[in-house]
Amino acid sequence: MNKALDENYYDFIIDNAILPPGEMGDDITYINERHSLLHVLNMNMEVCDLGTTPYHRFPSIFTLESTISLEKSKVDEVQRNPYLALYGQGVLVGVIDTGIDYQHPVFLHADNTSRIVSIWDQTIQDGTIPDGFSFGSEYNKELINIALQSADPLSVVPTVDTDGHGTALASIAAGREDVEHDFRGVVPDAELVVVKLKEAKGNLRKIFFVPEGAVCFQESDIMLGIRYLLSVSQKLNRPLAICIGIGTSQGGHDGHGATSSYLDDLAQTPRIGVAISAGNEGNKRRHYYSSTTDANFMKDIELRIDPKDGLFSLEIWPDAPSRLAIDVITPNGESTQWVYPQIGICNKYNFIYTQSTVWINNIIFEEETGDQLILVRFQNPGGGVWRLRLRNVDNEVFSVHSWLPAAYLISDDTYFLESDPNTTITSPGNATYPLTVTAYNQYNSSILITSSRGYTRKNIVKPDVAAPGYQQTCALPNGLFGTLSGTGGAAAHSAGIIAMVLEWAVTRGNYTSITGIDINRLIIRGADRSEDYTYPNNVWGYGQIDVDGLFSRLAI
Repeated sequence: MNKALDENYYDFIIDNAILPPGEMGDDITYINERHSLLHVLNMNMEVCDLGTTPYHRFPSIFTLESTISLEKSKVDEVQRNPYLALYGQGVLVGVIDTGIDYQHPVFLHADNTSRIVSIWDQTIQDGTIPDGFSFGSEYNKELINIALQSADPLSVVPTVDTDGHGTALASIAAGREDVEHDFRGVVPDAELVVVKLKEAKGNLRKIFFVPEGAVCFQESDIMLGIRYLLSVSQKLNRPLAICIGIGTSQGGHDGHGATSSYLDDLAQTPRIGVAISAGNEGNKRRHYYSSTTDANFMKDIELRIDPKDGLFSLEIWPDAPSRLAIDVITPNGESTQWVYPQIGICNKYNFIYTQSTVWINNIIFEEETGDQLILVRFQNPGGGVWRLRLRNVDNEVFSVHSWLPAAYLISDDTYFLESDPNTTITSPGNATYPLTVTAYNQYNSSILITSSRGYTRKNIVKPDVAAPGYQQTCALPNGLFGTLSGTGGAAAHSAGIIAMVLEWAVTRGNYTSITGIDINRLIIRGADRSEDYTYPNNVWGYGQIDVDGLFSRLAI
């Protein structure tokens, strides 16, 4: 079996600088100039493998970020202008998600041929593997068109989207008009490149205590998906607008991380634009922040745990220069006693009265950021209010953030009693240069209460803009239509607008070296700031996305 698929191997994201000299073998999968995957055999996988191996080498766990809008962003206004009329011609829209229903009419041309250039399905292993990759199956346009003419299309191209999230995002960005269902994507003349992600390996789910049955993906597969989109774009010499509608609450929420770094680099590359969803953690009570000046230099984080959340983890990130010890206390007063910051140590504690087990990694410095990280993992915690008692071992004032998992990796009934809705943007939305998009209700111009808020932990302004994200009409598998709400849909809408700018700049030759940063600055300048707020702010960023305002300011 391929090691990227084999459950007996961990997939570690490593910096290429530490690779041994010489050619890469089957133990190494190349991602980009900076990162590769190292496949490490471990037949006896244990929770405390995270401790003997640095935290940042394990891929993060990602989840989906979404459960009329054209007029609100003034897309139609620009497209009705005969001198603009930007519908995405010559541009590729790339979607990395749950796949696509390639048979849906919104992804077909008028002659019923496909508007999809290619699909890389990471879950199917008996087709043609894409050049430069080691697993999955690639289906190009020629094969998709053969399937569409077949009496049984899935016998020719068996890829499907059983979830519907990927189909919805692709349609919002680039679906063809369907008058009967009052639907049209932002750039209906663009073509699509799609990656269907395989689900995260069981060994990674075990390390991060992902509950059984939760749909999630691993960071390394997303990074490979990005590389695939780039390879298709380069092969066809076409500009590329990438939509990222998935995210994670793991990491320091500071723009570090392998995927964030990768997307930062791409946003500085000519002819590539990236739109990322901000996340839907704004009202979930999964973030805690405190800055304490108490003379005892201690703070209790109170966490209400619901018994149905029998398996989960949380992360605590102190701000420099603090060094914190932690004592985890059960609702009936049992205690781990103080666990001090260390290197490469994983501590396991069994509680008697609650029949619970807790693992604590108090990492003195997390290698990717240099910051302290306290990772706490719970198995069968008893219900009630737990206390995470923190103390600065240097007897100084300190500030600290903590995050629970995002989306459906944990229920809404486990939360911090003193939660903070700010600094809840999921990664890679904390990356510096891509366009990070939050969602608003396009019918009444109110922010969605679920939308994650900025800024980043390092105080970088995020989100950048807000886009329509409430009950957007979208395509769904099996030829159906429905609605989608959340920042994933807002990111898809924005990716379509990025494709419009790429058509104007590259396809029409107005500015062929345009980068993602250039596009982001244009979108930010053109945003609608008519609402009575101070801009930028951590809820709206620089305002509501407005493509007509973008070109108006460009003309001036």
